[in-house]
Order: sequence, then C-alpha cells, then structure tokens
Amino acid sequence: MKTLFPSYAHPSPSLELDAETWIVREEPGDRRTLHQSLGRIDLDWGSRSLADVLTDVDAWRADGVEGLFLDRAPAGSGGVGPVALTIRLAARRGLHRVVLNPGVPTHPLYRDLGVRICSFEGPWEAYQNWDGDGVRAGDGHIVHGVPPEMLTAARRLMGRRGAGFGLATDLGPRVSVTASGRGAHAAD
Repeated sequence: MKTLFPSYAHPSPSLELDAETWIVREEPGDRRTLHQSLGRIDLDWGSRSLADVLTDVDAWRADGVEGLFLDRAPAGSGGVGPVALTIRLAARRGLHRVVLNPGVPTHPLYRDLGVRICSFEGPWEAYQNWDGDGVRAGDGHIVHGVPPEMLTAARRLMGRRGAGFGLATDLGPRVSVTASGRGAHAAD
C-alpha cells in the first residue's frame, strides 16, 4: 500500500521514505522534504471560487510539486463540474498526479475523472465501525488518532478493506507536528 502523509502528519525524520511515499505540503515554499510532494489545495467542500483555486494551482506549479491534493473536496454530483475543470486545468499546467480528498465516498461521476480518491478520512473510532459503502478497492484511507499500540492493527485493517494508499497515524488533524516533535508513525 502506498503511503500518503497529509499536511498535519509529516513523517518523522527517522522514517525512511520510499518511492511509494507522498508528502502533502501545506503551502508553496514550505519544502520540509525533497521527497515527492503534492500541494494541498483546500476546495472548502466546493465553495471556493474557481479563480482562487486556479491561483493556488499556479502557485504549486511554480513551486515544482509533482501533483495536487485537493482537500475538503465536494462528494455530491453538484461539485463534479468544478472539480473536473480544476483537474483538467491542472493537467494543462503539467500537474497530472491528483488526489481528491472528500474524506467520504463520492458520487459515481467522480470515478470518471481519472484521479485517486480518498474515500475515508477520520478518527480511528469511526474507521473501526465504518461499513465502507461506496468505496472501491484502491481508494485512499486516512485514519488519525490511532492509539500508538494499535497502529499495526489499523494498517492491517486498511489493507483488508482494500485501501490502495493512505496512512494510519496517532496524530490528529489539528495537531502541530512542530509542537509535538513526534511526526507521524506509519505502521507496518
């Protein structure tokens, strides 16, 4: 399974990164790693203007990222058009690797966009009880707040549920990695 570190869970310096690991960066110029990176663009559930989103796309292109992490993406059918346009315009700017993160299963039309979709993002407690309806094998799962002693179990559960990429981390989405000094711990 590929590892994707969201911006709140950068890997600890002691963790070896391989070609299957992607780092999501919060802002252009904030290059904490020379590893493969995706630039985070907050779609605010589809409420941001296309002009603002494209300004972010251009900033990330100028920064030299390998692709985009479209965070807080809409999941319903009404958001497909603007998301599709964003993806097409990013591709025209050379950003072909895109991960769409609504954090929930999407309307089936999103499957035609040809991007990776993160269909779960949430706390460990919710992930344990999640039924996985609307998810396809290969989708991404980001599970946060996992007790450290359960990280290996969480990673195994992600595998059994068909996650193609993602992360199980003991951090929460609003925890400052700098303040905690821990970074994320990818379980094996």
